[in-house]
Amino acid sequence: MESVHPPVTVKLTGEFACFTRPEMKVERVSYPVMTPSAARGALEAIFWKPEFRWRIEEIWVLNPIRYFSILRNEVNGRASERAAADWRAHGGGYNASDPRNRAQRHTLGLRDVSYLVRAHVDMRPDVTDEPAKYRDQFRRRVRDGRCFATPYLGCREFAASFSEPDGTEAPIPETTGLGLMLLDITYAPDRSGRGTPQFFEARLDGGVLRIPRIPAQSVKGA
Repeated sequence: MESVHPPVTVKLTGEFACFTRPEMKVERVSYPVMTPSAARGALEAIFWKPEFRWRIEEIWVLNPIRYFSILRNEVNGRASERAAADWRAHGGGYNASDPRNRAQRHTLGLRDVSYLVRAHVDMRPDVTDEPAKYRDQFRRRVRDGRCFATPYLGCREFAASFSEPDGTEAPIPETTGLGLMLLDITYAPDRSGRGTPQFFEARLDGGVLRIPRIPAQSVKGA
């Protein structure tokens, strides 16, 4: 069931952010603006229920786009269930301090960010509840500063603060193309976990990123 109500809005701010471009395989380079998937994750951290999903409509960029650059020590691999089973059978383990597992990588991120996210509550097809119930719950949680988990801005170490808009927010006067951006992942109906990423040609128009809907002519498969 699609929402016919006006979108709910929330203001997200943070000292740092990094919304990594997928074409960057080694170094992290951020998009100039928040991505729809990052916005959806932030809203789900504030309020999530299995009866509905968030559909992002617009993201307003409220602060001038500013970058920062850092080098971080990171690990090259990660511990997996398969590896853990092999260690249990044959010995060994994961040592993050081993120089062979470590690398120094560059991150080009954003600083002093502020966004206004406008989103809809789309009910699942088999749910008969009114979406107004969930919209009101979300507004109360935002007003009270409550969340299931701390929302973050692209990377978990870049925590986000959230609040109700005060009505004075205005997007920055900037218009530019942003290239391909992840819109959503369409999962196979057989519950195998296989998914097909969907991308769209993102564009910042007067400081506003407008998100197309699936299906749309502007959406492309990976």
